[in-house]
Amino acid sequence: MAKYKKKRARELQHDRFRDTTMGFFDRLGNLLEGRGRSILYGLGGVLLAGLIVILFVKWSHRKRDEAQQALGRAITISKATVSTAPAPGSTEPTFANEKDRAQRSIEEFQKVADKYGDPYRSESRYFIATNRLELDRQKGMSELAELGNSKIEEVAALSKFALAQANESDGKFDDAARLYTEIVKLNSPTVTPETANLRLAKVYEKQGKKKEAADILFNIVDASRKAKDRDNKPLPQSGAARQAASELEKLDPDRYAQLPPETSSLAG
Repeated sequence: MAKYKKKRARELQHDRFRDTTMGFFDRLGNLLEGRGRSILYGLGGVLLAGLIVILFVKWSHRKRDEAQQALGRAITISKATVSTAPAPGSTEPTFANEKDRAQRSIEEFQKVADKYGDPYRSESRYFIATNRLELDRQKGMSELAELGNSKIEEVAALSKFALAQANESDGKFDDAARLYTEIVKLNSPTVTPETANLRLAKVYEKQGKKKEAADILFNIVDASRKAKDRDNKPLPQSGAARQAASELEKLDPDRYAQLPPETSSLAG
């Protein structure tokens, strides 16, 4: 009797499961009755949308790779050797003078700017402007000033820095100092505050502002030697910080002697 009850209980439990399951599918069938075509259209739309996304992603990756290769070729040309006697057997591009190289570089970067969108367009415009300095200095500086307001942070920082260097080279020290100060405030990883401050110190030195220059150099090195990582270990000094230390030692040896001792990043 006990076995029968257990068996019957299992049968009833199974029947309830079957009834519940079949009831669910019956209700689902009634709900979907007459809607088969709409459902198929809906599923087809979802599949088509997914296919479009996949194709767009592949196209985007291909265009990105294409743009990077084109930009790389233009950069290679902009760094090509200037020589009246190219090396025998060399397949690398060479130019007889700086102006020829700049002109060819502008042409190559313009192709990239005309064909691709940002960031490649803005990056190409930056390279065009820097090469333009060799051919039409005022126009190149005007283009750099415009690009200094670019929404692409890397391009804006690089353009400001190139314009500041051009002003410094032309003896326009006040304009150069203003731009270097603006770059420091940007706190950009592309042109670091250390790098901009180092150039600012050099401008002050050219203007005869020895104390202002020494203060900036001291602060660069002092902050660098005191910098620690999360484990409280000394961070390695940047190239700008090492150069700042060398410049300070020459400019103001007494101030240089006040710096904290240099600590190796391998210490501890």
